[in-house]
Amino acid sequence: MNEAYVSLGSNIGNRAAYLNDALTMISDMEQTELAAVSSLYETEPVGYTEQPSFLNMVIALHTSLTPFALLKALQEIEQTLKRTRDIRWGPRTIDLDILLYNRERILTEQLHIPHPRMLERAFVLIPLIEIAPELQVPGEEKSLAELVNQLQDKEGVHKWKSNDGEEESEPFES
Repeated sequence: MNEAYVSLGSNIGNRAAYLNDALTMISDMEQTELAAVSSLYETEPVGYTEQPSFLNMVIALHTSLTPFALLKALQEIEQTLKRTRDIRWGPRTIDLDILLYNRERILTEQLHIPHPRMLERAFVLIPLIEIAPELQVPGEEKSLAELVNQLQDKEGVHKWKSNDGEEESEPFES
């Protein structure tokens, strides 16, 4: 089995419901097992800032799907949940991004692994460190904790709901 990490985000409508629906669909995918789920984090938008806050999370998967088959399956889930791509980094019902796939480095027109901007985004690294604190990003010398500590925007990431269901609203503290 291969190990993959996927980020999920939503900022339109019932954000938690979209994330829950995506998790259910991912859990139902053939050849794939949900291995870990982070808490939900509410985050300020990055890039295009004139939009509502996001709910973000990261999951770990065990899968026998290839990276490209996994990408296709995740894109089908996005389509089912009415994802549109009108504005780059704009509002969306659901956003599913493969962050890592084993220790592979893939650079094609369709797929970049590790995800090209994951190391710049607190809303990705904070939930990732929650479920995989010892994970080493391929090609990166620093630990996840060191990477999070050097980010400027981590104050905009607040734990919204723990993966045990407890509601929170605390900013991330490293």
